[in-house]
Amino acid sequence: MFFFLSKLFWLVARPLNLAIFLLLAGLVAGMLGRRRLATAGSVLAFLILVLSTWSSIGVMMLNPLEERFPKPPLPAKVDGIVVLGGSMDGAVNIVRGGYELNASGDRIVEAAVLARRFPTAKVVVTGGPLEMIGEGDADAAPRLLTALGVSADRLILENKSRTTYENAVFTKRLVMPKPGETWLLVTSAFHMPRAKALFDRAGFPTVPWPVDYWTTGRERLYRTSPGDNLEITTKALREWTGLIAYWIAGRIDQPFPGPGG
Repeated sequence: MFFFLSKLFWLVARPLNLAIFLLLAGLVAGMLGRRRLATAGSVLAFLILVLSTWSSIGVMMLNPLEERFPKPPLPAKVDGIVVLGGSMDGAVNIVRGGYELNASGDRIVEAAVLARRFPTAKVVVTGGPLEMIGEGDADAAPRLLTALGVSADRLILENKSRTTYENAVFTKRLVMPKPGETWLLVTSAFHMPRAKALFDRAGFPTVPWPVDYWTTGRERLYRTSPGDNLEITTKALREWTGLIAYWIAGRIDQPFPGPGG
């Protein structure tokens, strides 16, 4: 239920969709003679589009998430690597049979790099299909990882989860980490606060290993890349919404988890 509610909410709340819905609402209000409502809807839609596409508001929202968990020194010994799904284009891969990466492809690439650096470590890929048509990362990633030299007997695949909460719970149940083991948690830097908090809550201690950075922390207020700005704003809003929702639902202990808890 949580998964479907989040999908429904995000269908409306993502900036571009919200602007379109507001414009449609303004158009209907205008046709019904409600000029104030029509004006309010149009102005609000305009502001959302301008802020999302021509300003650095998305960067300013995303950067604190990316800075929350700095990448630590690499441990001397690693027993396992957990990489969260979301880095592969499942809709294309299920048709083409390949291993096409999306904008978060750094996740699975970094997992392959770490696997070669720690040749005895297990590699867990957790993530089922997120869309109605497509395959999850746990189904597609083995084709890429084995092609890059990671032997199949090192892979542990969890292909049922659809949310970060399920990533943590299902992976813990599948792996059953032992006390004293060191497991790296690989995901996008902006996603690490939520992921680390959920793995901690599930009783799976991990070392955060953030990748897939989108900000430098040095961006200016005005940015001239509308498409990139809109994508970053969308990611930032989605992640902050996810943090707040998980906190309200009692799945994490605080709305902005950090290294101290």
